[in-house]
Amino acid sequence: MKKIDYASSMTSFRWWMCALLFFATTINYLDRQVLSLTYEEFIKPEFHWTDAEYGTVTGFFSLFYAVCCLFAGKFIDWIGVKRGYLISILVWSTGACLHAATGWMTASLTGLGSASALKAVEAGSNIALAVSVTSVYLFMFCRGVLALGEAGNFPSAIKVTAEYFPKKDRAFATTIFNAGASVGALAAPLCIPALAKAYGWEMAFIIIGAIGFVWVFFWIFLYDKPEESKRVNPQELEYIHQDDAEEEADRAALAEEKPIPLRQCLHYRQAWCVILGKFISDCVWWFFLFWAPSYFDTQFGAKASSTEGKLLLITLYAICSILSIFGGYVPKYFVEKKGMHPYDARMRSMFIFALFPLFSLLAQPLGAYFNSPWWPAVLIGLAAAGHSAWAANQYSVISDLFPKSTIATMTGLSSLAGGISTMALQKIAGNLFTYAEGAGSAFRFLGFEGKPAGYFIIFCYCGLAYILSWIVMKSFVPRYKPVIYGG
Repeated sequence: MKKIDYASSMTSFRWWMCALLFFATTINYLDRQVLSLTYEEFIKPEFHWTDAEYGTVTGFFSLFYAVCCLFAGKFIDWIGVKRGYLISILVWSTGACLHAATGWMTASLTGLGSASALKAVEAGSNIALAVSVTSVYLFMFCRGVLALGEAGNFPSAIKVTAEYFPKKDRAFATTIFNAGASVGALAAPLCIPALAKAYGWEMAFIIIGAIGFVWVFFWIFLYDKPEESKRVNPQELEYIHQDDAEEEADRAALAEEKPIPLRQCLHYRQAWCVILGKFISDCVWWFFLFWAPSYFDTQFGAKASSTEGKLLLITLYAICSILSIFGGYVPKYFVEKKGMHPYDARMRSMFIFALFPLFSLLAQPLGAYFNSPWWPAVLIGLAAAGHSAWAANQYSVISDLFPKSTIATMTGLSSLAGGISTMALQKIAGNLFTYAEGAGSAFRFLGFEGKPAGYFIIFCYCGLAYILSWIVMKSFVPRYKPVIYGG
């Protein structure tokens, strides 16, 4: 085949689309983190929440998001990516902004008249209980709207990438837009607590949520399918569609491949390998994401709005972001340099990544011994980096073991399992912290008392979860054995 030189006259509009996807993913993670970064300092005292109630709210979001992910891809395919992505970000931005109205709504429903009267309610009174219960349900509604919209982000972004990039560039383009998650996690501690402290927590939700509406303007103005876009010249269009003949052949082969029915999937050991693997490990990342700001505040007095609190969270996510990029290189090394089968290389790599969360076992002891939050920040960052590398390879295990026609089904099932376990861990952690704080020195675990003992229990699970997950996965599929479905 003749090699075509595109570089001399080709436009580069596809990279502008990639930038748009990057910013959408950044906004996605910013909106998701406003609650965790305002909870301890602002939300908790105003609404008289306990950690148990916070765990209920975050657990509901995790489960509902996982359920929505089961259907988001089909919705985007049905309605089209331009309208689908537009609806997704409009819904989640509206959900983000709606959080700001929970104070006024709680005051109205409880008869207090104004949001400013909520904090003045006597702690432990019946009206304080009414305030906390009412606000929890209102926050759950807002988190549900947020989750419903956010579920459409990754299916939309992946579809746009497939439209605008040839096969050889898609992995790189995906890496770029997915980096928005790390940038969002890094940017959130810098801006959200400062906004909440300067203008009130309500304005933090509104300002961060409103960024999505700005993105909508650029999406409407810039996005069209490549063949319909005035900004894509014939040379770039030819470059984008260079794989069309090969992809048509792939689609023809895929049409002959029968998808495995949902219930039938559960008859295979390979399905339980990925479902249980996600169930055991997925919840750890969400625990770190939702509870790290509260942990640094309650255990070390480092409020999210303080300089130290911001630096701690930035350090944690920076370590995670930088180290996690090696997750894709380790299995490649085993395949290319050691001649291993891709599945065996992936499982060996995942065992290595499963060792990183063990660092979280030392977070509480070293933090207490040195009376410094910096040890936990670094160690949790290493554990989170292990998760990011692990998760990328865990998704690839699905494509290793299942036919293309069933990958989406199994991805949805395993994500749902992760959402269920995340809800469970959020509820367990919240109730445990509330109980341990109330029990004080009467609650002990391995030398720690009260709430620190509660944190150490959860950290122990987080540290050991990936080793357990790897053992379970390896037990169900000890050697490479893909599913062959005859229909």
